[in-house]
Amino acid sequence: MQLLQRLATDMVGLLFPNLCNGCGLTLYPTEKVICTHCLYDLPYTDFHLHSDNRVAKQLWARLPFEAAMAMLYFKKGTKVQQLIHNLKYNGKTEVGHHLGNLLGEKLVLSVNYKAIDYIIPVPLHPKKERTRGYNQSVCIADGIAEVLAVPVHKTLLVRKKITETQTRKSRFIRYENMLSVFELLEPEQLINKHVLLVDDVITTGATLEACGNSLIAGGIKKLSIAGIAFAQ
Repeated sequence: MQLLQRLATDMVGLLFPNLCNGCGLTLYPTEKVICTHCLYDLPYTDFHLHSDNRVAKQLWARLPFEAAMAMLYFKKGTKVQQLIHNLKYNGKTEVGHHLGNLLGEKLVLSVNYKAIDYIIPVPLHPKKERTRGYNQSVCIADGIAEVLAVPVHKTLLVRKKITETQTRKSRFIRYENMLSVFELLEPEQLINKHVLLVDDVITTGATLEACGNSLIAGGIKKLSIAGIAFAQ
């Protein structure tokens, strides 16, 4: 019986190989989502160990926060871009969860991310989320929550407007476009709470600034920020 099961497993592996989402090579049975080589080869920032890191500096004077960081550096044509692409556009929600686990493990080691009450992912507009089928930031938040043992609030912060792509726009234009985009529902649930705001890729920080200010206006006590990658 065990031999038949092993043969069936091998046949499934040949027909539907389990591939690394970073490099595309076949994963070993002990590996999940991302191969060991890619995990060690990823460009980690170690921002969680330094309160004056580049993400935090980018947000200084724009909104009050306890800590801000991103786990990886993002550059085009790299494994990090491939991972994010698979997460956002290829339906690989497990990539977000796995990266969230890794991010959560970094946060556990940081003195700046203690006593988090709730995790809130940056929301997508409902129309865009229906088209994609999921919110990639929710996948990441769920992975973090698994490590930190902290609940995720997925519906309190909502996106009211669809904004066009911000990729080629200046920081000021991005900020202008993000005004009044987000709304906090039932803010009484977050009064005097320490909230961790989670995003996938941090660029200018305009989206996080808009989300964070909505949370602060709703009465949260502390805001911390974490992203998977920082686009230099």
